[in-house]
Amino acid sequence: MKHDPLSDVLRSVRLRGAVFYYVNCRDEWVAESPAARDVGDIVMPGAEHVLGYHLIIKGGSWAATGGVPPVRLSSGDIVMFPRGDAHVLSSAPGMRARHGDGDWVAARRNDPKPIPVAYYGDVVRPGVTMPLEEASTVVICGFVGCDLRPFNPLIEALPRLLHLPAGGVGAWVAPVLHQAASESQLRRPGSAAVLERVSEMVFVDAARRYLESLPADASGWLAALRDRHVGRAIGLLHERPAESWTIDELGRQVGLSRSTLHERFVDLVGQPPMQYLTNWRMQCGARLLREGRATVATIAQEVGYDSEAAFARAFKRLVGQPPAAWRRAQRSSG
Repeated sequence: MKHDPLSDVLRSVRLRGAVFYYVNCRDEWVAESPAARDVGDIVMPGAEHVLGYHLIIKGGSWAATGGVPPVRLSSGDIVMFPRGDAHVLSSAPGMRARHGDGDWVAARRNDPKPIPVAYYGDVVRPGVTMPLEEASTVVICGFVGCDLRPFNPLIEALPRLLHLPAGGVGAWVAPVLHQAASESQLRRPGSAAVLERVSEMVFVDAARRYLESLPADASGWLAALRDRHVGRAIGLLHERPAESWTIDELGRQVGLSRSTLHERFVDLVGQPPMQYLTNWRMQCGARLLREGRATVATIAQEVGYDSEAAFARAFKRLVGQPPAAWRRAQRSSG
């Protein structure tokens, strides 16, 4: 069975999801979201990286972020901002809000979720539910948090604005998210946990759909997974990170010369195979440090290092802290 590096990464970066807002809009309206780094501690405390997404339940909208052309959204569409950029949803392209949403977002951080919000004209009314028949557009807004360090190649491989039209592969996600949000408004037991899991599913489905939509000449980590030779090489490194890999042996197993594999790997992934292996070993080591009680020396061996010192040096170089100190910091913050 072919190894699945995308699932490896998704499992290792600690995805956390939350649906925060149930937004009703009418007339001309504009909702401006600050950069996730500015509200991350409010919406998802402790997450290293936070990204926002929106599902259009009714009507339509325009979505925009700096440097990217506005995108028209229709009912059932999902738009995601994987890099956590500030962005705008509005009834027409080119609109900007007079003020951001940061103040009331902070003030209502502990309200039961999802928090209703009404937008019309220049008016923003958090905590207000507009009758569905009065709303021209209804949007469910959520967040997904994940780790960036030691190694998360997925976030940089995704575009700044990711539009997932309704009806495509994975169309089951939108109705499931809508149902989960509706149940949560009724305060049914367990609904918050369901919302969290569905938000994670939204992100996983988005990554899969984007991977499947990439053109043949695309580059980046996701494109590398589809490459016959480089994808196989990444799969082997993920499957057996503790093995004493060399570029020659990796090339032999995937059917390329060492120089051709190195060139092709760098062109697609942006780093040489052995550097990629080091980064992935650190990610595996971080997961073992966080989830278990094995000694640093044992973990070093499990991820392919002959000595604790060599592993510790590589880990500190990538993460900024020695393994033991990083483990203590993770547990104290969790």
